[in-house]
This record gives sequence, structure tokens and C-alpha cells, in this order.
Amino acid sequence: MKATYIDYGETNSFSDTLLSYLSHDSKLEPYISCWPDPDSFGRLLAEKEPLVSRDVLARTLKDQYSDPRYHNTQSNKVFDNIDSLSKPTTYTITTGHQLNIFTGPLYFIYKIVTAINLADQLKDKYPDKNFVPVYWMATEDHDFAEINHTRLHGKKFSWDEKVSGATGRIDPSSIEATLKAYQSALGISENSEKLASILREAYLCHNTLADATRFLVHKLFSKYGLVVIDADNTDLKKQFIPYIKGDVVEQKSFAAINKTSKELEDAGFHTQIHAREINFFYLKDKLRERIIFEDGKWQVLNTSISFNKDEIISEIEQFPERFSPNVVMRPLYQEVILPNLAYVGGGAEIIYWLQLKQNFEQFGISFPILVPRNSALIAGPSFSTKLDRLKLTIKDIFKAPATIQKEWVLANSEHQLSLKEEYLEFDIVFEKLKSRASRIDTTLAPSTEAIKARLEKALSNLEQKLIKAEKRNHQDALSQIEHLREKYFPGKSLQERTENFGLLYTQYGDLFIESLIQHFKPLDFKFTILEPCL
Repeated sequence: MKATYIDYGETNSFSDTLLSYLSHDSKLEPYISCWPDPDSFGRLLAEKEPLVSRDVLARTLKDQYSDPRYHNTQSNKVFDNIDSLSKPTTYTITTGHQLNIFTGPLYFIYKIVTAINLADQLKDKYPDKNFVPVYWMATEDHDFAEINHTRLHGKKFSWDEKVSGATGRIDPSSIEATLKAYQSALGISENSEKLASILREAYLCHNTLADATRFLVHKLFSKYGLVVIDADNTDLKKQFIPYIKGDVVEQKSFAAINKTSKELEDAGFHTQIHAREINFFYLKDKLRERIIFEDGKWQVLNTSISFNKDEIISEIEQFPERFSPNVVMRPLYQEVILPNLAYVGGGAEIIYWLQLKQNFEQFGISFPILVPRNSALIAGPSFSTKLDRLKLTIKDIFKAPATIQKEWVLANSEHQLSLKEEYLEFDIVFEKLKSRASRIDTTLAPSTEAIKARLEKALSNLEQKLIKAEKRNHQDALSQIEHLREKYFPGKSLQERTENFGLLYTQYGDLFIESLIQHFKPLDFKFTILEPCL
């Protein structure tokens, strides 16, 4: 496949805050550790003193990979990476996501590829160190409605099941009907059958959604050394006990994060998350409910479970696995148990991480470098040909449909549709009228302005009518433009935010991910357009 790169701002698809981050806006410097560039990693490596118990981490991962199905030649790099985590010269590059069925939207894949490529890029620059790409499964999330569906060819496939508790603990066996419908939509080909076989083994031969997701991701990325971690683990949570107490008992995070959020908003940036007084859930099988402090006790919402101060401290110390961090505390947990240098996330994730640095500092935890994931549009073989025939550039197709059509009509019409010159002449005439009226009576100036505004509106309406009439003369070309937009921007959004990777895997097989590995450049921060080579 061949790649074309454009600036993120030219896609008209990303928030102002993310674009400010990519442009190294100095107003954001208090909320980061370093800007994401190769030299910054060198500075962070010199300062980084991980708190992680490396032996516990490596042992936990080996246990999570103990299934014999993981032990084959394609997995050698994964196990080498797990072994290397015991060494003080090894660091992680982490991305994370929910357990979306069949991987969910394309950006799930893009996040992981970005982490893999960044780890490889850092190894080239710092050969005396090891860098392990990690996918952190959000196994403790409980919002099943966010993960129980995916879209293929624009059609939604849902796993409708009544569940409760952490999604990672759900038994996936009831997904079989949804899997069959999804498999049918893949069509009949060698690639579709290969993907369907992987999915069947993942979801129908494992007891939990966490295990199913690990197996699926491993099948797709094991040859690149990706390590998948499930942090819903007692030994890992034991290392987090002091920080659980700091939030649940002392409620330290609430003030720090809210202070940072207000500073960001006052500086003109939008924020993504709101800290609570307590940022943990109480977790048991089929139960994940918020903990609140009320009437002198720690209450578990929607249950009869409550604790006094001594009891809550004892519960944390004896059963840390029962305390599940929310979106505010999960990043801190990640940085406590991993020797992590960077977090690779989507635009919204990068923004909420900006809100967390002061909380990290008060707990004495180093803050990682924030790396926006690569974004891409995967185009079909006739994409460029169609654009050329329509006299459009790649950047044009990212504009709003109405804007594209208007600009196309203005550029390709045989008639003069713009009234720009008339507007200029109109301004000159009214300046003369305003001056004449003011000499007669100064109070007439506002009346002149009001008449001018009404006539300007009439001129604007006339221009729109001219364009609308001319559009009818170019309906075929405009329909082609509309079709391109609908195909590559499903739901009027970026392809990566709705479409599942199965659509592309059936076309390209393993070459799809290989092409992403080849063309994604994590620290260049350009939007990627990939097309088949003709």
C-alpha cells in the first residue's frame, strides 16, 4: 500500500485542545512531563525510577500467558519481552482500551500499532535499552453497552445479553449468534474464513471476555512482540494499596484533579473528566459499584455493604483486588505497576491525561509522555482516480459535504456565481451614503447601517440561490462526491471511529496490519491515507 500524509488540522476532525498539544502550545507545558519527541525520551530515561516490582510483573504476565495455545514459535518475541521486563533496562510503551467485541472500531488496531512502532523506534535510538509494547485491557470496566457491538459495512452487530460487574469477567459463550451474523457479513474468502476461525477460538473457547480478548489480540499482534496485560489481579493490586488508601480514605485526588481542570478551562481548553471524592469502585463477581463516603461511613452504592474507617482500611489491605480504579485512578495504577515511558491514546484520552499530572505529583509517581495514536483513512483502489476525475485533492474530501459541493460548483461552473465583487462595490456605495447622511444628520448613520445589513442579507440569499441552481446542472458530479463522503466517512465521521477492521482484513489479510506497521510514524503526528498500489 502507498501512504499520503496530511496535517491533523486539515482533517477538520480533531479537537482544538489536541491540535494545541500537537503544536506544543506553551500553555500546556505545566500539564505534561515532556513533549513527545525522540530526545524527550532520552531525558525521561535518565530521570525515570520505576516503582514497579519487576519480578511480580513478569511472573503475573507469565501466568496470564500460561495457556499452551500461546506457546508457539510466533510467540517467541512476546515471551522474550516478558522475560526482559525483569531487567532494569526495560521499559514499556503502553496503550489501553475496552474489550470491544471483535476489536470494535478501527482505532483499537491503530492504537496498538502506534505503540508497537514507537517501541521499535525507541529501540533504534536507544539500543542499550529494551522497549516493550503493552496493550492494557480495561477488564474492570462495567459499561457493557459501550463494548457489546461493532459495525461492519455500516451494519451494527450487537451482543445482547444481561450482564453485570466487570466486563472482563463475563462468560463470552452467549456471543455465538452475534459471531455467526458477523462472520456471514465477512463474506466467503480465505481471509474471511481465517478471521472467523480466530474469532471462534477466541470467544467460544475461553471462559472470560478478558481471556478471549487477549487471545484475539495475541493472534493479530504476537509476531510484533505485543504484551497484553490484565490488571484485574491480586498481586498487582497489592502494589497499589497505598494509593488506594490515599484516594478512598484520604480523598486526595479530588482536589488536585479539580484544581488542574479549572486551570485548563481558564486557559481556554476543554476538559474530559471529573474527579469524584472517591475514585474507586467495589469489585466482586457480578458487582462493580461506586464507593461513596456518607454519614461517616464508606458505602457501596446499590448494596447494603458499608465500612467504618478501620474496616475500610482493613478491607483494602486484605483484599486490594476488590478496589477497582475509575478513569481518574486507572492511569496512576498503570504507572505504579509498569516501568512505563509513554501512554499512546486517542484525542480524548490525551486531554484527560493532561488533567492528571498534579495528582501524579502528589503521589510521587512520574508522569509518562503522552503520545497521540496514529489516525488513518484506508482508501479503496480507485480512490485517487475518482478524486482526480472530480478535480478534488485528498484534503478536499475531509471538508464538510456542503463545503466541498459549494467549492466544487464555484470552481467548475461556467458562470460567475460569487458576488464578491458586487459586495465590494456595495460597500463603497454605502460608505458614500453613510457619509452623506451623517453630514445632514448624524443620527441617520445607524439607519444607513441597518439598511446595508438588510441588503447584504438579500445579496447573500441571492448568491446561495445562484449556487443552488447551478448545483442542479452538476448533479452527477455532486452525487459522486456525496458517495465518496458516505463511503469513507460513515455516519459523517472518520472511518476509524465506526468501521471494524474485519472489512479491511477480508480484503488484505495480514497485509493490512503489516501496512500499518510499515507506514505509521508515531512521532511525526500526521494523518495517514493508505491506498493499494495499482
